[in-house]
Amino acid sequence: MKIGLVVDSGCDLPKDFIDANNILVMPVPIRIGKEIYVDDRDPQRAREFYARHEIDKSHDAETAPPSVEQIRTLLLDRAVGEFDYALVQTVPKSRSPIYDNATEAAHAILSDYKKVREAAGREGPFRIRVSDSQTLFAAQGVLAAETVRLINAGTKIGDIRQRISDLTPKTTGYAVVPDLYYVHKRARKKGDKSVGFVGALMGSALDIKPILCARRDQTFPVAKVRGFEGAVEKMFAHACQCVEDGLLTPIVCVSYAGDPDAAFQMPGFNALKAAAEKHDVQLLISHMGLTGGVNIGPGAISVGFITDQENFQ
Repeated sequence: MKIGLVVDSGCDLPKDFIDANNILVMPVPIRIGKEIYVDDRDPQRAREFYARHEIDKSHDAETAPPSVEQIRTLLLDRAVGEFDYALVQTVPKSRSPIYDNATEAAHAILSDYKKVREAAGREGPFRIRVSDSQTLFAAQGVLAAETVRLINAGTKIGDIRQRISDLTPKTTGYAVVPDLYYVHKRARKKGDKSVGFVGALMGSALDIKPILCARRDQTFPVAKVRGFEGAVEKMFAHACQCVEDGLLTPIVCVSYAGDPDAAFQMPGFNALKAAAEKHDVQLLISHMGLTGGVNIGPGAISVGFITDQENFQ
């Protein structure tokens, strides 16, 4: 049985990792003013997008989920003829209709897939499972990377599904944003109350930056630190400690809303890199998907891993 993985473009993984592991990406449309862009995790396009300041404060920007028909077409064109079982992982359904649209699309292909498989020379039924990652950005990337690791290890599909189900509530993402304006403005549109209006104003005035956590379909601040660099260093220090204590999977993802090379210059990153090397943990660095950049702003940085540790140290 050939098992494949499908993710949305909010899943932060390097393009070479995506290509090497034949991960299918559901592109997410983004509206900037009157223009429509497509986030498909192309690194060069993302660099140009961030470099042109397309999502700065002077632009009205919002994301839109791929439609049921768009996802259905992707599955029929790419997944049905190549895989026997497709695992689809999405951004939290509380944040986006992508999960619901993917679920509907999965049902919609059941009456059509046989002809596609016959044309591709594949025998037997096609099966598909849609799941909610319950987390965001780099953490969604970690869950996907662990899924790939299990697939490549030859793990049976039932065991993969159970393992990912067990790990999902423990998949944790942290992020620091340089300007709370984006979090506040985008959050208001989505009804997200994780960073309140007063807190955003105080943060801007006093240069206090919250460290945000995304876990179990919730986002919330776990610490407030003076200055962006101080907050980033504290976030990476916590990630280092979790690596030292032992992760549930040997993978850490880091994503940056801009040129990902900037992550290497962030305070605390070298310590995280050294800890990952010491404990044989794979460190995957990528640009933050444009959907992430729109929602938490350019210059934001995120780290994700899977851990039993729920308290921020």
